Amino acid sequence: MNDLKTLDEVAAYLRKTPSQMRWLRYAGTGPKSAKIGGRVMYRQRDVDAWLDAQFEADNPTNAA
Repeated sequence: MNDLKTLDEVAAYLRKTPSQMRWLRYAGTGPKSAKIGGRVMYRQRDVDAWLDAQFEADNPTNAA
């Protein structure tokens, strides 16, 4: 199981640039990440959970 993804892999998956991902990490508004071996890494499940939360937050039909 290769659950760990690099910043570049997550950026491609989310259709963002690596610098947009770095900004999200800096601002604390992106998916959970950790520095492992000097590299920023993401777990796929955390990226997917963050993406799901973005849809929930932006969907006014769920407010009812």
